[in-house]
Amino acid sequence: MPHYVVLKQALLFDGVDDTLVENASVVVENGTVREIKAGAVKRGAAEVIDLRGRFLMPGLLDLHFHAYSVSFDALKLERMPKPLLVSHAVRLLEGALQRGFTTVRDPGGGEVGLALAIEQGVINGPRFFYGGKALSQTGGHGDMRDPSHEELCRCRQSDAISQVVDGEDEIRKVCREELRKGADHIKLFISGGVTSPSDPIWMRQFTDAEVRAAVEEAATRRKYVAAHCLTDEGARRCVEHGIRSIEHGFGIEPETARLIARSGKTFVVPTLAVLHQLREHTNELGLSEASIRKIGGALESAHEGIRNCAKAGVKLGLGTDLFGPEYHAMQSREFEFRSAVQKPIDVLRSATSINAEIIQRKGELGVVAPGAHADLVALDGNPLKNMKLFARPGAMPLVMKAGRMIRCDL
Repeated sequence: MPHYVVLKQALLFDGVDDTLVENASVVVENGTVREIKAGAVKRGAAEVIDLRGRFLMPGLLDLHFHAYSVSFDALKLERMPKPLLVSHAVRLLEGALQRGFTTVRDPGGGEVGLALAIEQGVINGPRFFYGGKALSQTGGHGDMRDPSHEELCRCRQSDAISQVVDGEDEIRKVCREELRKGADHIKLFISGGVTSPSDPIWMRQFTDAEVRAAVEEAATRRKYVAAHCLTDEGARRCVEHGIRSIEHGFGIEPETARLIARSGKTFVVPTLAVLHQLREHTNELGLSEASIRKIGGALESAHEGIRNCAKAGVKLGLGTDLFGPEYHAMQSREFEFRSAVQKPIDVLRSATSINAEIIQRKGELGVVAPGAHADLVALDGNPLKNMKLFARPGAMPLVMKAGRMIRCDL
């Protein structure tokens, strides 16, 4: 027998349309949205929840979430016993779901075991899309070896988040292995980064042939490549070589933004929360002097990239990239941070329908529409008028994932 839930008297944002639906009713049947109607609906033996004018929208998606992001210290992650690391991941995933993020993508470290644990109900977490360990060249953003330390082991460097891979043939082999294990995408580092010890941000990483090899291997499984990218040149390379998801997108200039928009196949996923974390908590994070120097100007560069992309019509996703369990509550502040440089309605689209399109789940996730998964959140207030609502304690009384009530405080 079908199980019906009716959410009535909602102010509905469907994930796409500018126009909100007042006094909306949403019918959920066995985990799927079946009907949306302005006004009342009748369903026999239905569970009815009266939202009394509250703001109802699709469950949120965070496309840059590291489940193993216990610390910025890669050596600490590498030495941590796996059961302890997984225990931290469980807490981070469950916390994300409680904040209304019903879907996350892990572009560095996420693996099949976590996905299966969520799928089988062992972990009460969000839908979990993963790419395995991210790929870095030697001396790239994922190579966390200290240049001043003697290497005691000549084996291939790998930690909880990334792995060092060199050469077109080796990249193909590693991509095939990650895809064999069910990876939804492949992640590359194609520019320098803030926390890595030996690469300047402007550094061009991986050859064009290496990048193309990863894109070709992902395409064999109808998957895609996401790329860590903090330079305008890197963004251009992403478009040229068929990379779907540009992560961070610092300093994208107007001409490059127009190139991305014209491609129609490349998206940008800004991550402002981690930059605010780095700026607000610099002294607490134990960063090196080199990393601290790299932070300067990063937030402004990210803002520039967002503004130029928005003006050019680039589809912008949303991610957070936070590290450290005590900082993951900042995930909900991404909306506040983004609204400083974008219209609130566009930020909501980024976190819902656009993010779903990026991960190849258009129409299934990130929308309130017939046939979509019933991932829904309700807010006490209209976030289009106040984006800080997402981070306000108690302001999200309802979280639903696949028609199952995660929280209902109404």
